[in-house]
Amino acid sequence: MHVPDGFINVPVSAVTGVVAAGAIAVSLRGARRELDERTAPLAGLVAAFIFAVQMLNFPVAAGTSGHLLGGALAAILVGPYTGVLCVSVVLLMQGILFADGGLTALGVNITDMAIVTTVVSYALFRGLVKVLPRTRRSITVASFVAALLSVPAAAVAFTLIYAVGGTTDIAITKVATAMIGVHVLIGIGEAVITALTVGAVIAVRPDLVYGARGLQQRLKLRVNGELVDTPAATPARVPVAARSSHRKVWITGLVTSLVLAGFVSFYASASPDGLEKVAKDKGIDAKTEKHATEDSSPLAGYGVKDVSDARVSGGLAGVIGVGVTVVAGTGVFWAIRRRRTTDSSPTSVPEGV
Repeated sequence: MHVPDGFINVPVSAVTGVVAAGAIAVSLRGARRELDERTAPLAGLVAAFIFAVQMLNFPVAAGTSGHLLGGALAAILVGPYTGVLCVSVVLLMQGILFADGGLTALGVNITDMAIVTTVVSYALFRGLVKVLPRTRRSITVASFVAALLSVPAAAVAFTLIYAVGGTTDIAITKVATAMIGVHVLIGIGEAVITALTVGAVIAVRPDLVYGARGLQQRLKLRVNGELVDTPAATPARVPVAARSSHRKVWITGLVTSLVLAGFVSFYASASPDGLEKVAKDKGIDAKTEKHATEDSSPLAGYGVKDVSDARVSGGLAGVIGVGVTVVAGTGVFWAIRRRRTTDSSPTSVPEGV
């Protein structure tokens, strides 16, 4: 779904850039309400995890693959505003360092992959949570459905953008049919990954899942085959235990991301993803432009230049990408968290007032 330069004309690319910038500005303010000392580091980790899993293309049809978009996963784990920022950080790292997704098309990619997927998925998720039983399973089911539908929603959004600003004369009905059809299949993979990840975090730290907050009933855990309420917090002991558990979640997530990007990615499908396949089959890619950093970035194409072994080159690139993304993401989210603390602190009163 990473749109390269040349698919969309300059005026529409500029408009989507303005839309993306406005959404990021709104999200920066909204994320202040979502982030705290626990979730700020988690948000950086979520961005790194999305980067890692996006390297794992999975086959969905003959000669076609798909990969995680991540909007639903980020929105449910850390909140919709923070989710937009998470995916945007990933897209920025991919566009600059890995020549994946055009720089002039960055507004298109953020609008489509970060904004549309996050807004659609979280709206669906909240609607489902309100009508489903208040259990851990309901959160997982809602995550699955929200993620499943967010991917074809992104395909529809791209089709609409292409209808207005496409650079080739292709019947929009053909583009829509091909894009939506293949991305429904990709959505199944997105749903499975999202549900498994959300379910895994809920199993160990349900309080860290933003989408599970504010429920009228406590989440249920399965103990000896029966569903029971999660135990109430003990004020004197929970803070230390929570900090230790939080560190374990963060370390486990980081190690998992490094393994996925540095090792498992070598076994990912080499087939073109949904957008690449449709573009080639329908002729959308006729005016694709060379990426601005393709020759200058040492990590372009998800490989380290001058490293001849493909396995080592791709693995190193993946590990570097996870490291850069987690540092950049954590830095951004800590800065937002500090800004919230500053804004909420009591203002000094001038003397004599």
